[in-house]
Amino acid sequence: MLDPVLDLLLGGTCVGCGEPGRSLCAACVALLPGTAWPAWPSPSPPGLAPPWSTAPYDGVVRSALLAHKERHVAGLAVHLAGMLAAAAAAAAPGPRLLVPVPSRPGAARARGHEPLLDVCRRAARLLPDTRVACLLRSRGGVSDQAGLTSVERAANLAGSLWCPSAALRRHAGRPGHVVLCDDVLTTGSTVREGQRALAAAGVAVTGIATVAATQRRTGTGRIPTHRELSGPRLPWGEDVD
Repeated sequence: MLDPVLDLLLGGTCVGCGEPGRSLCAACVALLPGTAWPAWPSPSPPGLAPPWSTAPYDGVVRSALLAHKERHVAGLAVHLAGMLAAAAAAAAPGPRLLVPVPSRPGAARARGHEPLLDVCRRAARLLPDTRVACLLRSRGGVSDQAGLTSVERAANLAGSLWCPSAALRRHAGRPGHVVLCDDVLTTGSTVREGQRALAAAGVAVTGIATVAATQRRTGTGRIPTHRELSGPRLPWGEDVD
């Protein structure tokens, strides 16, 4: 009965199937995986830390990521956080430090929120001995990545991220495996640039965690399809606020 009531009050629909009610209905929530898999891009940027993801970037997951990022649809962050938490747990043992890739300057203001930071903070609350640190900043001047090849993306992003000394001082000496986080892994150029910027500041990245990955994968790095991922989910998905 709750979904029809929410639809009457909020006029909401499921971003996955369009059914009236919650932003993600029970049937679509059941399609969300809770297990992480290696997600090596093909080709992979040299020196990339081991990347982990939970789902291919399509279907319900793609719809949920876009709706949360671009439209700030309520109720989606908790589900995305559960998926990111699974990837972060696979990427490194605790204690962990989750470092989100920052938005381009102006993007957060245009959207009215920081979608990845929100998901990272919720994911950290789902894992023991895990915290979030915004160690990276964007210099700007980066062109739209859509349609660019892996080589073009790497060139576009080169030198675009950096670590402010104040942020580094706040977290200096605190234990934890550093996990670099993003919403979607495509060619790996963005997270590799983040890894480079952290390394330049003396911070080693243990692994990379993303909610989803595009399906240009080879060998053991292929992300299973939603059908292959069906089965028991990890025990998260309830809101922690």
